[in-house]
Amino acid sequence: MRTVILVLLTIMFISCERTNSADDQTELTTELAQNTNSDTYCNPLDIDYTYMVYNSSRNISYRSGADPAVIEFRGEYYMFVTRSFGYWHSTDLVNWKFIKPLQWYFEGSNAPTAFNYKDSLVYFAGDPAGYGSIIYTDDPKSGKWTPTPSISNNIQDSELFIDDDGQTYLYWGSSNVYPIRVKMLNKDDRFLETGVKEDLINLNEEEHGWERFGEDNFHPTLKEGYMEGASMTKHNGKYYLQYAAPGTQFNVYADGAYIGDTPLGPFNYMKNNPMSFKPGGFTNGAGHGITVKQTNGQYWHFATMALASNSQWERRLCMFPVYFDDEGLMYSNTDYGDYPRFGPAHLDRAGQHNGWMLLSYKGNVTVSSSLTQVMKFTSNTEEVTETEIPLEKNAYGEIISKVLTDENPKTYWVAQANNDNEWVNIEMLKPGKIHAIQLNFHDHESGIYTRTEGLKHQFTIDVSADGTNWQTVVDRSDAQIDAPNAYIVLEEPVVAKYVRYNNIKVPGANFAMSEIRVFGVGQGEKPETVNGFLVQRQNDKRDASFSWDPVADAQGYNIRWGIAPDKLYQSWLVYDKNELFIRCLDRDTPYYFSIESFNENGKSEKSEIIYVE
Repeated sequence: MRTVILVLLTIMFISCERTNSADDQTELTTELAQNTNSDTYCNPLDIDYTYMVYNSSRNISYRSGADPAVIEFRGEYYMFVTRSFGYWHSTDLVNWKFIKPLQWYFEGSNAPTAFNYKDSLVYFAGDPAGYGSIIYTDDPKSGKWTPTPSISNNIQDSELFIDDDGQTYLYWGSSNVYPIRVKMLNKDDRFLETGVKEDLINLNEEEHGWERFGEDNFHPTLKEGYMEGASMTKHNGKYYLQYAAPGTQFNVYADGAYIGDTPLGPFNYMKNNPMSFKPGGFTNGAGHGITVKQTNGQYWHFATMALASNSQWERRLCMFPVYFDDEGLMYSNTDYGDYPRFGPAHLDRAGQHNGWMLLSYKGNVTVSSSLTQVMKFTSNTEEVTETEIPLEKNAYGEIISKVLTDENPKTYWVAQANNDNEWVNIEMLKPGKIHAIQLNFHDHESGIYTRTEGLKHQFTIDVSADGTNWQTVVDRSDAQIDAPNAYIVLEEPVVAKYVRYNNIKVPGANFAMSEIRVFGVGQGEKPETVNGFLVQRQNDKRDASFSWDPVADAQGYNIRWGIAPDKLYQSWLVYDKNELFIRCLDRDTPYYFSIESFNENGKSEKSEIIYVE
């Protein structure tokens, strides 16, 4: 009997003991990295994101990847992404190859959902108006699809779920007013509706701070967040209905879950929500995703990260491991979520931070030329904040670009041209052993508005200990790879203080970059444990303020919290400052808090856990 994959796309849208030397830290990191032959990966995911048709009428050119639907099918994986004009295939969840289908929608599909039902066919439905025929294939690698003779409607931001008994459910909704809903379909009769339809869950911003609209869960006028991106996971007989809030363009975009005993509910709010949350660090957001089960039983949550520079719909993808604790609570590990992480092949730490730290933060950068340097944030379609950064030169007359090592993807530099005369030189504050480099290219008036084949990023990367004698460690001068968020692990780690990117040719009229991130292990000491950590919940219990004593030589701090001392599932990473104000707590939930400092050499011990009612 052939198995069935069902894909419905709607068209709308370590911690370890403190070591005494850098050698100890290097040995630990090497041991972890060599524990298996697993790959590493780094968020945002390194795939060939599609340029968007959406906003092309306004001449806004940008890449985006959002609302991922990932399924396992016959031991391999397929990923469907909003408005991508096709989908990706992988055998390991790390390396993805694009498949261009023979027929697809001109504007692409939006808010995809996927389901693997007994391994025989892939069903897919989608239309820009939110209705259309369901199509299917038994060979998704071929790109050939066949339609069913039926029409579905009301499938915006939907999720198709078929239970073990064959009963079929369609969850959908994307609104700041209306709830997530479900209707039953008959999979044996062209997926026609059976007449069963229910309203299930809605946002409750008065109780759940993380559901409030806006960057950092604050907006001066709009209070109601958007509930969207329904997804269903069945585990140990329980049904986990996941949903996204409060808005895809914000750093606090997250996924929560309600738990039920049946696919129709009733559903109860999960007390450790949100289950996928990454508000701090370099790239933010972890919402509107899907949870997929790896062939070895490990769960993974693929979700949407907010870039929101050229457009509020400019987004990237991320992947985090998912677990179920002793209470059956679903949670993900987003800790140091945009640092290198062990790949899914790792034996016991898949998806966790592998110990490589950021070596390039605040490094001194000089560039070959500068057309412009900009900080640009698009929080809503008509709300664009753009600030041009004045041109600076050092004492030698070289052009400075601080935006390339500031850990902010919304700041970027644009070269005068796009050729092999353009370069970037980073002098890191301290030398370190380099293991990997992430290049985050930026779209600046690229003039590309759809899926375009043949795009490629060609460059070389050199390193140096003294700034005079250089060694080439990456050569993609003839590469045919389109890699807008290129993550490159060196064949052999190398100790250096200087990193030089040499451009050859990249997509777009001008070579532009938002960040070059160098990862590895420093040669100094890890920072000390944080002292003076204070937590104060406000009169509005959804809000809390943090302060602590600065730690010498710390790059930043990672605050953790949760509903129990052993359930500190949430974290917020900050650089430089020693205070933070958050608005993402659940009003009636007591929490436990801890903090640690970190730098290029590693992480400190965690502070004592503080309980706050």
